[in-house]
Amino acid sequence: MNEMTKPPVADSAADTPVVELRQVSKRFGEQKPGIGGRLLQKLGLEKPHPVTRAVDQVDLLVRPGEVVGLVGESGCGKSTLGRMAAGLLPPSDGEVLFSGKAMARLTPAERHAERLRIQMIFQDPYASLNPRLRVDEIVGEAARIHGLVDQAGFDDYVCAQMERAGLDPALRSRYPHQFSGGQRQRIGIARALAVQPSMLVCDEAVAALDVSIQAQILNLFMDLREQLHLTYLFISHDLGVVEHICDRVVVMYLGRVIETAPVEELFARPNHPYTQALLAEVPNMNARHKTYSAIQGEIPSPLNPPSGCHFHPRCPRAMPRCKVEAPQLKGIAIQHQSACHLNDA
Repeated sequence: MNEMTKPPVADSAADTPVVELRQVSKRFGEQKPGIGGRLLQKLGLEKPHPVTRAVDQVDLLVRPGEVVGLVGESGCGKSTLGRMAAGLLPPSDGEVLFSGKAMARLTPAERHAERLRIQMIFQDPYASLNPRLRVDEIVGEAARIHGLVDQAGFDDYVCAQMERAGLDPALRSRYPHQFSGGQRQRIGIARALAVQPSMLVCDEAVAALDVSIQAQILNLFMDLREQLHLTYLFISHDLGVVEHICDRVVVMYLGRVIETAPVEELFARPNHPYTQALLAEVPNMNARHKTYSAIQGEIPSPLNPPSGCHFHPRCPRAMPRCKVEAPQLKGIAIQHQSACHLNDA
């Protein structure tokens, strides 16, 4: 992958975050039993419905112009958190703020406007496109419905969005199955840009692409950032990609944020044992004769997460305290926070 230049981020301490999540949780499968169900559960004749705890009391904010990387193993809750940040999923608990305003307090018109400002790029570039629609309809329909373009200017508008995403406008009457994977991802990007967002949530947006195509799409994201002053929440399991394009990194494990820091700080001085284990397995051309091994054990089920620190069953430095007390995110350096009891020692 070619080295990509990251434009400097302005000092935005006083800027209102594009999106902010405060102590958000998301549980799937919750059901409130009726009187009969509660009686059966009390008698032991019926088990409570299993609940998946996908996200557990997470704080996250994304400032204007930032590229924030959200990393962790599969099943840690990254995609669920991203969908809540984009307004596609409501939280079970906690609060989502768009431009400093709580989503729950927005009027329908305000909520609609904020939803347009944050768009998602999905992992599977084929499944996220309607196979029955031509590309011009896929790219331009939302902009037309929301009044961003009229019928007279529709064709020119679609052509402009396709060119911006690196697609030949002459192909706009084709269907998604007539394109390659990289081209389909560009169609998804053009569709997102057509409603003039200020932020993109990229959910493993290059994971399904060949390595050479990944570099092209990543360069496109960075070019668009510079041209359109976009903000990104970049969800990925590829730490090499995150190191190249992100300004700040948030590490998740089993629904919780366990470390966050500027990208240079995190890669130079990882604090949490889980982050250290992840970075130890990043391939390095300068490390000769290095033996790579996966993190010991499997990520526990979110149906029944471990008590205390969720990572303690796999942590080589776990203490008795880790099994019973969940660590809180604490500052350990400038803009660097970690949730580990070892920092209290």
